[in-house]
Amino acid sequence: MAVHAAVRPKLKTSFKKARTIAPLYTSGAVAITSDGTRLVSCVAEDILLTNIENGLEICRFVGDTQPINSLCITPSSSHLLVFTASLSLRIYELPDSKEPSRSASRPPVHVCIADPTSTYLASGSADGVVKVWDILRGYVTHVRQRLTFHYPIDKSSVVVAQENRTMRLITASVDTRIRVFNLTEGASTSSGGGKPEAVLEGHVSVPRGLDSSAAPAKVKKSNRKTAALTPTLVKTVPILERVEAVGILRTDEDMEENQSWSLGVIKVWDGRGEVTEKLGQEHAVASEELEEQRQIMNILRVYLPSTSTVISVHADQNIIFHSLLDGSLSRQLIGYNDEIVDASYLSYRNSADSTRQRDSHVALAPTPPHPGHSEIVLSLDHSADGSVLASGSKDKTARIWAPVSAETDESGSTWGYGCVGVCEGHAESVGAVAMARGGDELKFMFTGSQDRTIKMWDLSVVPSLSSSDDGEVVRCKSLTTHKAHDKDINSLDDRTAKIFEIVYSVGAGGSVRGELKLMGTCKGHKRGVWTVRFGKAERVLATGSGDKTVKLWSLDDYSCLRTLEGHTNSVLRVDFLNAGQQLVSTGSDGLAKLWNIREEECVATLDNHEDKVWALAISTDERTIITGAADSVVTFWEDCTEEDESEKEAKRTEMALKDQDFMNYLSLHDYKRAIQLALAMSQPGRLLSLFKDVAASEEERESASLTGSEAVDEVIRTLSGPELAKLLRFVRDWNTNAKTSAVAQRVLFTVMKLRTADEVIQAFGDENTEKIFADGEDSSASINAPPTGRTALKELVDALIPYSERHLSRMERLVQESYVVDYILGEMDDGMFDNDLLSGDGDVMDIDV
Repeated sequence: MAVHAAVRPKLKTSFKKARTIAPLYTSGAVAITSDGTRLVSCVAEDILLTNIENGLEICRFVGDTQPINSLCITPSSSHLLVFTASLSLRIYELPDSKEPSRSASRPPVHVCIADPTSTYLASGSADGVVKVWDILRGYVTHVRQRLTFHYPIDKSSVVVAQENRTMRLITASVDTRIRVFNLTEGASTSSGGGKPEAVLEGHVSVPRGLDSSAAPAKVKKSNRKTAALTPTLVKTVPILERVEAVGILRTDEDMEENQSWSLGVIKVWDGRGEVTEKLGQEHAVASEELEEQRQIMNILRVYLPSTSTVISVHADQNIIFHSLLDGSLSRQLIGYNDEIVDASYLSYRNSADSTRQRDSHVALAPTPPHPGHSEIVLSLDHSADGSVLASGSKDKTARIWAPVSAETDESGSTWGYGCVGVCEGHAESVGAVAMARGGDELKFMFTGSQDRTIKMWDLSVVPSLSSSDDGEVVRCKSLTTHKAHDKDINSLDDRTAKIFEIVYSVGAGGSVRGELKLMGTCKGHKRGVWTVRFGKAERVLATGSGDKTVKLWSLDDYSCLRTLEGHTNSVLRVDFLNAGQQLVSTGSDGLAKLWNIREEECVATLDNHEDKVWALAISTDERTIITGAADSVVTFWEDCTEEDESEKEAKRTEMALKDQDFMNYLSLHDYKRAIQLALAMSQPGRLLSLFKDVAASEEERESASLTGSEAVDEVIRTLSGPELAKLLRFVRDWNTNAKTSAVAQRVLFTVMKLRTADEVIQAFGDENTEKIFADGEDSSASINAPPTGRTALKELVDALIPYSERHLSRMERLVQESYVVDYILGEMDDGMFDNDLLSGDGDVMDIDV
């Protein structure tokens, strides 16, 4: 029976950036389009437009580098209106306007809202003045003294009559009063005039929210034609807690409901002042910091034909979508993760049919505390089958997370993870966790802490499915505790890596025993060791250190086998790839590097981060690499080695065919196609050989053409603009070498004779235009002032003149030297004839004149 040798997998040489999870909200205002598909949020001084369905960034709006105070979207989703700290109003057309229009607004604007017709914008500033703006024309229509429009619209009618409806503006200010202004009958007040129709009093503190119902307001007839507004206090509802905002739900039923939110929970109240529904989960307040993080800063209401959704914006940069149909959490957008400390793939197990989706989810450990931990999570790891997650935290504990069983999931969610076990016993933060890799059942887990100890935990009693989100968790038992190092285990500052043998056994009565035996120590790093990883195919160990190197160690004699150098800062994470033939490392320099272990060389560098890359995870099929950094960016890198090789092979085939075509054109003396093909392939060498051959053939034919062939002259006469510009650039390069300068000067002379100066200038202009379209640019500057190419032509001429002058001087010296040679040869000839004549009898020959 033939035995086939093991085939080594092909080396991976290239990864491309497939997707990036970047911050989409840090602070400030948030707005959403009326159809609920696009979200506008603030990231520092930038404005992002995000697709809610897939979380991808649609575009960014260029601001004025100043903080954004307030923004809103018109109900028609046609314009975005932004007030910044530069005291300006910027109006963007959704979704692809490049140049915003600007209008002045003196004091800083803190709040703004658009009217239901998408015609007017009301802004409230720090000086207590409310201005009403015409959006399209950009001027102030009214000036008034928290604000909303009251303008009922019959949405079933396409054309709405304007005569019988009144537009009112309702404002709330720090004096606790609510004022109602009539914008339809009120005069335009650039001077600030115009009295309110009504002033509502009753609050004892600053109003935090304001909204009006769509139902007609109660009015009474006066002597004038217009109706006077007479609002009365209907009911006061004691909330008994701090309210951050309030809004009225517009439903199809006759009963109107309103909502309020505090402590991270949205409460829906009916007209009788009773709570009908709570959206979100109430958490026990552990500290003032956690309370502030859960606090709801803003709320957005979106009503779709098929669903009704309430969107809450929290102080921890989370944007949560609540369904009003069943009260469940339908979607959550993480606005900002701060530092990504660790990452791990998860293979979610479906409890209904016990199937497992390989690498279906990614677990991230951001800097903000996880709901299960009271402090930040420092490390993650998954079980052998990828369905169970372990996390180590700064709160000195490690927790085990398992998929939530569908039978006990009260929220109605199709998936989730719940805490099933907790490991308590360390005296300091847990900076490293590692779960057993053998088999699909949970056996044991190791944790490393800053208390310099390693603990082995028994996981045999931990369930692989969570019974409920708030169920009892198992207190895991510590099998052994071993003092491993003299420094923190999260970062091994003693510059060593120690290898232990694991002894795990299960007794007859079900008793579990675990021990650790020191087998060897790997010494060689000059600074602390940040990461360790065992090889997947060979008995090797990889370590990354603060000395900027990755070392590979033999598990047989614990000697250093390889040292990989290339990072410019500490190496933070390493992992093996491609059956142990390659290795991936990340560092504090913001780079991820792919190494060929056998050749000890870096074959690819992945660059998409601006800070330390703490997190590294590789999919089971090794086609995707995930990196997470301190810049709050998570990048998905996909293997594109086969695509790149196919593309290179296609280019080589295409180039071979073009080379053959070029040779065929030369043999047929089809100089036009040969020159155009050489220009298209950007091969100045072939073009130079062509002009040399043509010039040599001229001497044989004694042609009177400029280049040596009338056909070549005609080709240069009829070259297109970009082709002529490329030819002149080749001439510039040829002119720098004395060996090729003769051809360069001949071609340059031909161009100057056959083409006018305007045609040469236009050639460079056409080339710039082609580059703009090829790059996809669409700047207004290029449209208003088309490129003329004068700058590029000037640079070309500046490069040609010095070398041409040098060649001219060289030729003049050669001509002068040729005169000397002629004189010497002449003198030598005269001397020989004189000697012959004088060697005779001395008779002088008579010469007839």
